[in-house]
Amino acid sequence: MNYDSHYRAAEFHEMAAHAHRAAAAQHGKQDHLTGNEHSRQAMEHATKAQQATLEAFAQSAELAKQHSK
Repeated sequence: MNYDSHYRAAEFHEMAAHAHRAAAAQHGKQDHLTGNEHSRQAMEHATKAQQATLEAFAQSAELAKQHSK
């Protein structure tokens, strides 16, 4: 279960990175509307990635706490 939460967080980080790269490419082509949409998506993915990372960290801390007893 703990592995799944870390994997989910990693997927969101990858999606955010992909959207950032796509936004940069579109801005480089002077396609600012598409670039802005990719930037918006990147921020959404980054926010989800942060939330998933915090959840995974909390689960890991709880698991470590249980194992140390």
